[in-house]
This record gives sequence, C-alpha cells and structure tokens, in this order.
Amino acid sequence: MYPDYVTSIAGFGVGIVVGMTGVGGGALMTPLLLLVFGVAPQTAVGTDLLFAAITKSVGAVSHNRRGTVDWTVVRRLLLGSIPASIVTLLLLHTNTVSRMEDKLIVGALGAALVITSFATLFKGALHDLGRRLRINTPSEFKRVQPVLTVVAGAMLGTMVTLTSIGAGALGAVMLTYLYPLRLTPAKLVGTDIAHAIPLALVAGAGYFAMGSIDFGLLGWLLLGSLPGVLIGTYFGSVVPDRLLRTMIAVVLMFVGVRLLS
Repeated sequence: MYPDYVTSIAGFGVGIVVGMTGVGGGALMTPLLLLVFGVAPQTAVGTDLLFAAITKSVGAVSHNRRGTVDWTVVRRLLLGSIPASIVTLLLLHTNTVSRMEDKLIVGALGAALVITSFATLFKGALHDLGRRLRINTPSEFKRVQPVLTVVAGAMLGTMVTLTSIGAGALGAVMLTYLYPLRLTPAKLVGTDIAHAIPLALVAGAGYFAMGSIDFGLLGWLLLGSLPGVLIGTYFGSVVPDRLLRTMIAVVLMFVGVRLLS
C-alpha cells in the first residue's frame, strides 16, 4: 500500500488536467486507482464519480463566474444523461449483471479509454466537420441539434455510470461537433464540466447505495485535487491545448489496451 499522501499527489495532478482541459477526471483517476493503488473496480468507479463531482464543482464555479457555461446546452445533455444513468444503475443492481460486475466494469473501462483516446486525437477533425455542416446546411443542422444533444447525453450517461469515464473527454468532443460555432474553447470546457457534476452525483449516489465508496480514499484525493483544479483553471490558456491533449490521448490508449488485454 502507498502512503495516503501519495493519493493526494495523484489527485493534485489529475485536478490540474481537469481544470485546464475538462479532461482527465475519470479517464485518468479510475485507471490510477485500479492499476496503481489496487482498488477494486466497483469501488474505484464509485469513489471516482464522487471525486469528479466535487473536483469539477470548483472548476464549474470559476467558469460560471467568467460566463463560460452554456446552460441551455447543459440542460439538453442532462435530459439524456440522467435517465440513462438511472437505467444503468438499475441494471447493475440485477442479479445477472452483479455476478459479472467486476469483469464488465474493467472491460467497459478499457473500451471507454480507447474510444476516448481516438476521440481526443480526432477532436479537431470532428470540429471541422461540424463547422462545415453548420455553415453549409444551417437550418437542417440547427433543427436536429437539440435531439442529437439529448442522444449524446444518453450515451455519456451510460458510459459514465458504468466506468466513470466520458463526461470530460468524450463529452467535449461531442460538443465540438454539435456546437462548432456556438461554443468557444473556454465555453466548451465550462459547459462540459457543468454537465459532468449532476451526472457524476446521480451515478455516485447509485454506487453509494451499493456500498462502493471509499470515503477515506476520497478525502485524500480531494486534498490534492481541489487546489490542483484551481491552478489548472487559471493556467488553462497558457499550455498548448493540442500538445496536452495528444499526450493524454497516448496515455489513455496505452492504459485502455492494457485493461482490455
């Protein structure tokens, strides 16, 4: 076992990445808890969901003060993500699923990391595609935009509840495609973080009901992450976004393949 302060250092590092990019809460912390700290899969996901909700709350307050949260988009995402999260939690409570839960979570986690890695690498291409569609077919694009946002929310709700991954990295990629003109880079991060909080809270409450939260571990993680996310939010415009996201994508791909194998 590592000393408790090591988990705080890990939380600090993840908090910085979350504040700077909106990426990294579940995508980095859950694999760390599984592969480095040896936490059981269900406990790792449940603890990370509450960790992400509390950590991102600090970033959301900062973004809201600066006016970088689009609450209309947040509401559309939540219309899909919250019901999907509740349905996924109910399925996890069934006897058939519970017997294979750890294997299911680890497999889904690996797949989610690989998908998130590709999405992060090709974020720019998806943004360009969305921009072209938005400019060339504005009426049609705007007509389906709300429905597609709800569908995107439902996909995120399922993935986040099962793995704690997706609300940040994959959510940001979806939004770059769906709102290529409306969301500036700062608003993209702020909106993505604001949506992740209620989703993580609902999913985390479900894992709490299953007794899968390690509150001692959560406390040490938060001790490092809260100052980390504040620092990351402040310096988010300083570090080259493309370089940082490429590095994150490579790490996620490696860890995802490791979990799948």
